[in-house]
Amino acid sequence: MTSSGDRSQAVGGTRSYEVRTYGCQMNVHDSERLSGLLEGAGYVRAPEGSDGDADVVVFNTCAVRENADNKLYGNLGRLAPMKTRRPGMQIAVGGCLAQKDRDTIVRRAPWVDVVFGTHNIGKLPVLLERARVQEEAQVEIAESLEAFPSTLPTRRESAYAAWVSISVGCNNTCTFCIVPALRGKEKDRRPGDILAEIEALVAEGVSEITLLGQNVNAYGSDIGDREAFSKLLRACGAIEGLERVRFTSPHPRDFTDDVIAAMAGTPNVMPQLHMPLQSGSDTILKAMRRSYRQDRYLGIIDKVRAAIPHAAISTDIIVGFPGETEEDFEQTMHVVREARFAQAFTFQYSKRPGTPAAEMDGQIPKEVVQERYMRLSALQEEISWEENKKQVGRTLEIMVAEGEGRKDGATHRLSGRAPDNRLVHFTKPDEEVRPGDVVTVEITYAAPHHLLAEGPTIRVRRTRAGDAWEKRNTAEAARPAGVLLGLPTVGVPAPLPAATGGCAAL
Repeated sequence: MTSSGDRSQAVGGTRSYEVRTYGCQMNVHDSERLSGLLEGAGYVRAPEGSDGDADVVVFNTCAVRENADNKLYGNLGRLAPMKTRRPGMQIAVGGCLAQKDRDTIVRRAPWVDVVFGTHNIGKLPVLLERARVQEEAQVEIAESLEAFPSTLPTRRESAYAAWVSISVGCNNTCTFCIVPALRGKEKDRRPGDILAEIEALVAEGVSEITLLGQNVNAYGSDIGDREAFSKLLRACGAIEGLERVRFTSPHPRDFTDDVIAAMAGTPNVMPQLHMPLQSGSDTILKAMRRSYRQDRYLGIIDKVRAAIPHAAISTDIIVGFPGETEEDFEQTMHVVREARFAQAFTFQYSKRPGTPAAEMDGQIPKEVVQERYMRLSALQEEISWEENKKQVGRTLEIMVAEGEGRKDGATHRLSGRAPDNRLVHFTKPDEEVRPGDVVTVEITYAAPHHLLAEGPTIRVRRTRAGDAWEKRNTAEAARPAGVLLGLPTVGVPAPLPAATGGCAAL
């Protein structure tokens, strides 16, 4: 293996970096900022697949799952011998687990150089340099947000789609969730700042944005305007060149009629809603400290469908929460049958250290949880397939995506997202089609998790977003060999499956 100095020569005299991301969309977007910070400090992205063979390896961690720390320390352990052989290599750990464990990380993995938290990601380059000069680990965890992350440089993964944070933190106290303790209370950005960022992104060629928040539709509570989120959606509708607006993840408690009206009345707000259910049982919802009940949840679904008939609705569900009886579980199955979700991301309950639920009586045996999980998954699979079959024969506009179809090369297809965010694989047209361009196709076949358009493409619309993708790829192709930018495991702002198991599941 080459030394750090040899590798620096190989990439033009600069130090290389790799960012490994775990968890939710917040972490994905934070990693884009970490990449922007490092590139602003002169680092270059290590070649994809370098597997720790970078001068700086950054872990952006998640603390939601029970075994999150085991996963981190296992990965850190694999890097220890590399670091021993390569003087000058640095390892940094940030994100929710770093915010939670603090000094524990350096004690268990003394070869780590930097530990930083969720509130001070902007300090990473300074901490790396300080660790290098002082030759000792730097642990710096801020207790509250130092600056809204949107002020930091960002190396976006997509030329045509972007995350836009509208708030950070959460004011809820769900008993299974540790996020409020790690991300802090909700803090909202000012609407003018959000819209200015979106306008700047559109000017660069972005045509789709996803508004991002831990509890996105609670936006406004920090600035004293209960209708701020619906106003923001409508304001997005006035931005010329912005074709698609999505948001994740809302909370049923804050899902008000003015938001539904804004969704229905704003053409570029997509007919898609991801709204976590977690449980269909009022008893379990109360134990979870979820501030809605089954009737309220199903009432929202009915209102959305009445206002937006073709809306695709997805959800998150936890199976086996402490105290869940068979009757409680059947209430969840009932809601799934009634709501007819296009997709549901189901999770077997696992203890989150530091949460009230971890200490509750009535922990469910693993085999019971597994059996219920399988029943729920089978029911949702059946419903997803039935709902997708209703799309056959429809003519849809698909925004072409990059990396969505793993078998596209072998099948001579391309892939993209319908307005309702369903994944569509379509026959590759004769003319050039770029990610960010829009094609019109007729759906010919439905599977539970995707649609096919096997006939000829009806129309290809070249877009400014496609132009931006082409310009970016041309520029990156001209870079010196071995210098690739971006995060290897994080893609375009995508539907929730891209980040399951983290805060998105709350």
